[in-house]
Amino acid sequence: MIFSFLDRSVHSRLAALGLAAMLVLPLPAYAANVLRAGPMVGDADMHNVSIWLQTERPGPVSLSYWPTETPDQRREMSLATRDEGIATATIRIRGLKPGQTYAYQVSVDGKSGGVLQFKTQPRWQYRNGVQPPNFRLAMGSCTYINEPDKDRDGRPYGGDYQIFDRMADAKPDLTLWLGDNVYFRENDYTSAEGMAHRYRHDRALPQLQRLLQTGRHHAIWDDHDYGPNNANQSFTLKADALSLFQRYWANRSHGLPGHPGVYGNFMEGDVEFFLMDNRSFRDSDEDLRNPSKAQFGAEQMRWLKNALLASTATFKVIAAGGQFLNDYNRFEGWTHFKAERADFMEWLAANRVRGVVFLSGDRHHTELIRLPRHGHYPLYELTCSPLTAGPSKGMGDEDKKSFLVPGTLVQQRNFCTIDFSGDRKARKMVLKSYNSDGTPLWTHEINESELR
Repeated sequence: MIFSFLDRSVHSRLAALGLAAMLVLPLPAYAANVLRAGPMVGDADMHNVSIWLQTERPGPVSLSYWPTETPDQRREMSLATRDEGIATATIRIRGLKPGQTYAYQVSVDGKSGGVLQFKTQPRWQYRNGVQPPNFRLAMGSCTYINEPDKDRDGRPYGGDYQIFDRMADAKPDLTLWLGDNVYFRENDYTSAEGMAHRYRHDRALPQLQRLLQTGRHHAIWDDHDYGPNNANQSFTLKADALSLFQRYWANRSHGLPGHPGVYGNFMEGDVEFFLMDNRSFRDSDEDLRNPSKAQFGAEQMRWLKNALLASTATFKVIAAGGQFLNDYNRFEGWTHFKAERADFMEWLAANRVRGVVFLSGDRHHTELIRLPRHGHYPLYELTCSPLTAGPSKGMGDEDKKSFLVPGTLVQQRNFCTIDFSGDRKARKMVLKSYNSDGTPLWTHEINESELR
């Protein structure tokens, strides 16, 4: 078993400041502990799976699991949630069989929850006649959960929480959270305690639980779950923010040794996801006298290029909190870091890397961009936003740009899915957007042959 926890300096500071008293009133000693949020399956490969959960207060938890085909092979693991006011744990189950469906059940203080399921990745590579597995990805960004005591005055900014049940109804195998997964308020990002409160409050939303219990989940961040609005690398509490991100998301990795962040990569079938960190190493967008300013930084870009060259995936999906390709974006985006972006685009063309697609959030609207490149395949970027935050209405001329795929602009709360399917030599992606009630808004298909 492994448990994620705040680093020692942060934990000791929280304890010294009495985090428990500041964040939540402790339950009476005689009250039974309960599951507060989850459980949620995070990273999974052929033989291992990570499961995250949160209880109302720290205490022992048991988790039992068994192959659905042989329920008599039940095994049980004991763990404990830790740290008053947070009480999360991530348990790693090892030694599983590939391509198997397992049932599992969590018990807290002797009270068992419902029976849920997880799946291990199948073995299909280098096997004659075996096709890559088809799967469904759900995604979205900008999740604002109202808390009247801490919100700004006026009309509540968040709403349409039923969208999470509609996402669960879509039965995704994998959900990718594209940043702004919580919104730190002005009275949150001034302290580790405040940021911990925001995660604890938002993750317990009742309407969110069924989605957390559906499929697997990976995440990246953007400014609002990293620090202040439009935050860059100068944010002094970014180590605390990263520790909390690690507490609440069961990603496979969090950056490189000696260079931590929320970036990393993982495979799902014949699709490889490259998760980017657009905050930890970011120069200020506003620096007008630094032509070499960077959004991702040299170390992360070196990692991305090498990882792309090492990849054998049919589709190579690069995801970040902000937009990559939109030059009409007058807000935040890679367009304001022209030297770094130009270098990558030139590198991508020179190395003729196939199958690259971009995913992003942040903009409070959804759109599909198709950017032509002379002598090379076009680049697609799906921006999907917002889930529950307020949608943007004032687009200016952005909806008139020539590379916007007609009919894909959505200016209401929505989520997106991508279905990856087809034979080994003819794979395809089917992209869809749905409103908060689950009504389909548009569909677009991208074939593997387009990205060669």
